[in-house]
Order: sequence, then structure tokens, then C-alpha cells
Amino acid sequence: MNKSLSLLTIYIFIVSICLTSCTVKDIASTRIAKRNSILKNIIVPPIPASTLSILAFGAVGDSVTDCKPAFDKAMAECTRLKGAKIVVPAGIYFVGGPIRLVNNVCLEIQKGARLKFSSDPAKYLPVVPTSWEGTFVLNYSPFIYGYKLQNIAITGEGTIDGNALKTFSTWRDLQTHDQQLSREMNHNNVPVKKRVFGANHYLRPQLIQLFECKNILIEDVSITNSPFWCIHLLKSENITVRGVNYNAHNINNDGIDPEYCKNVLIEDINFDNGDDNVAIKSGRDDEGRATGIPSENIIIRNCRFKGLHGVAIGSEMSAGVKNVFIENCVSRGKCKRGIFLKSNPDRGGYITDIYVNNVMLDEVEDCFYITSNYHGEGKGYNTDIRNVYVDSLTCHKATNAGLVVQGFPTKKIKDIYFSNIRIDQAASPLSFTNTENVVMSNVIIGGEAGIPSSAK
Repeated sequence: MNKSLSLLTIYIFIVSICLTSCTVKDIASTRIAKRNSILKNIIVPPIPASTLSILAFGAVGDSVTDCKPAFDKAMAECTRLKGAKIVVPAGIYFVGGPIRLVNNVCLEIQKGARLKFSSDPAKYLPVVPTSWEGTFVLNYSPFIYGYKLQNIAITGEGTIDGNALKTFSTWRDLQTHDQQLSREMNHNNVPVKKRVFGANHYLRPQLIQLFECKNILIEDVSITNSPFWCIHLLKSENITVRGVNYNAHNINNDGIDPEYCKNVLIEDINFDNGDDNVAIKSGRDDEGRATGIPSENIIIRNCRFKGLHGVAIGSEMSAGVKNVFIENCVSRGKCKRGIFLKSNPDRGGYITDIYVNNVMLDEVEDCFYITSNYHGEGKGYNTDIRNVYVDSLTCHKATNAGLVVQGFPTKKIKDIYFSNIRIDQAASPLSFTNTENVVMSNVIIGGEAGIPSSAK
């Protein structure tokens, strides 16, 4: 730590908070009222009364028999019944291709059951409508896939195993050409029907994707060995994800990615991921701005972070992100960053009305970080970032930075409120550049100053 800062410590009480109309008490009252209003609109889907055992359709939990035909038959019967719970009892079920969900289905993977998916990419063809890093494409099917459905539940204490370590997970070094091609298609407004990837391409599919779905519950399952993002919620709404356990360390194994989503509750999750725990997105660049559907009304609470970043917003957020609540969360292992809001001048859009309350971090690289210059790239579409409220954030050690806010001279980040912040150690305590109206109350970084010494 800088010597002068070490001598003074960092004890900040900005009297200007008394001169603003937005006090800590006012913020708390607004936060609670908005959060509770959103919670009233998040309702778990009904669980169907009819119950089907996957064994009745020919599945065998011997880790060898291909159970995909059994899942296909069970889903067809669920459709005939206009809804059913499909029960997967204890055993290891090899699934030689994607499970395609249907309306009004509950897939219950019971304790001791494991869905182990094929590692053969050819099994996830033909291509399906999906999205990759914020751009709509036709690509390999996600392993569990729902498209334009309602009333979907994935529950139970069993495990979803992507089995992707030796195939899809190795594609990171091969994806550059396809990644760039998808971005060019985005920027040039190429029709989605012509954005065909799949065979002989290297864009990894998601483990679970629900695309244009309503009324979703994902509860208590364990997730491991994903090919790419673990749970991708795309253009969907009324979503509850709770009690999920992660052991997902492959490259880019984000835990939960809500994109173009509304009314989302993420709670009581044990994260242990090879990338962001939660990454809130809303499309990339030209396509995201044209789509214009923000991710909004997202509540993340009572979660345990471990992985890259606890909660990230962006960088693909061109349609905007608003009304995000991060409450009563802790880190249970090292994270690179606790809370990370990231954009750049390719993105545009906005990030606003973000509430962080009662978050406890152990050791991180950066505690709280906002940047308008992610990866130092892009031009022409600066993001409007404002109205971020951080209260009761603690951190044991930030090996790099405590609180960072980075705007641009031509697009300043505005109206950021820090209250009741305590960071025991930070190599760089504060770094605010190109900001306007950053307000702090009771912020202590590096130890609280005591009684001043007397002159001698």
C-alpha cells in the first residue's frame, strides 16, 4: 500500500452525502420496495400430477446403454398427457445426444442419478436456433434444450454431467475464426438463417439452454463438466434457479447467464466455476442494440461465490441491464473479482439501478470494479452507466484494487453510492476516473484511523 495512505489509512466520510437528496436510508427503502415488487411477479411453475419413470421407456442406468431414445419417448408422452413429471431414479444414464424439453414438463433427476452426456459433437446435430456470446446463430444443440416453451422444471438432487473435458472443452484454441465470423455477421446484420455453424466449426454449445421460455424452475441439481456456459437463460422470463451445486471447472464454465431475461430469482447457490458465477447479459453490439430487450428485475441472494467473478454484468449487454439486486452473498473461496460491471465502446446500451447489499468477500484480486473500457477495444457506442448503490460490502484482502470506477471523458459514469464499506487490505484502495457524483459514507480501506496523535 502507498506509504502515505498507510499512515492515514483510508477513512472516508463524505459530508456531501448530506447535501444530496439520496441518503442511505432513502436508498435502502427504495431498494426493498423495488425488490419486493419484483418478487411478487416471480412464481415457480406448477409441477404436473402425472408421473412417468424413465425406466418405463427403456432407459437403463448402467452408464452404457444410450438413454436418449428413452428421453425422446418420455417427452412425447409428456406432450400427449399435456404435462408430466419424468423421474430419473438412481443410476448412471448415458445420454447420446441432446434432451429436448417440451411444454409442462418436470425433469426430476433423483439423488444418486447422473445424466452423463455423449462427448461426440456429431450427436448434437442438426443445428438449432441458439446464441453464442451475444449473437444469434444456428449451432450445435445445447445438451438440455428448450425452445419456445412454458412451465419447465429441472429438479432433484442428481447430477448433470456434460462429459465435455476431452472434446468440446478443447475447442477454445480452435474457435477464433468462428468467433470472429459470428461477430462480423452480427455487425453486418446477416440473416440468422445464414449464420450456420455446427459441423466443421468450433463454437461450443451450452449445457442447459432455455430460449424464449416462460415459467422456469431449476432446483437442487448438481452440475459438472460443461462444454461451455452451464445454464444459459435466453429471452426468457419468470425464472427461479435455487439450490444448485456446481463443480464446473472447464474453460468458460459460467454458472448462470441470464440474457435478454426478465424477472429472475437466483438464490442459495453453491458456485464453484471455471468462469463467472453469474454473468448478466443482453446481447452484443449492433444486434443487441437492435433487439432492444433489456435484462431486468434480477435478484441474486444468499449465494456462495467461488470461481472467476462472483457477479458480472456484461460485457455483452448492448440492450441494457437494469434493476439487479445482489444481496446476502459470500465468497467461499478465491474469486478474481467480487462484483464486476464491464462494457466498452462497441457495446452501447446502459447499466442502471444496480443494488449491492450485504456482500462478504474473503480474498479477491479486485473487490468492486466498474469499467467502460473492457479489453480496451471498440469505438462509437459508449455505455451509459449510472445509479449503482453499494451498501455493507466487506472484503478481507484485495490483492490489486478495492473500489474502481472507470468511465470516459466523453461519457462519465454517474451517481455511484458507496456506504458502509470495509476492506481490510488493498494494494490500490481507490481509483475513480471520469466519474461524476461518486458519493461515499463510512468507507474504510486499510484499517480505521484512531485518535490523532498530539504534537510533540
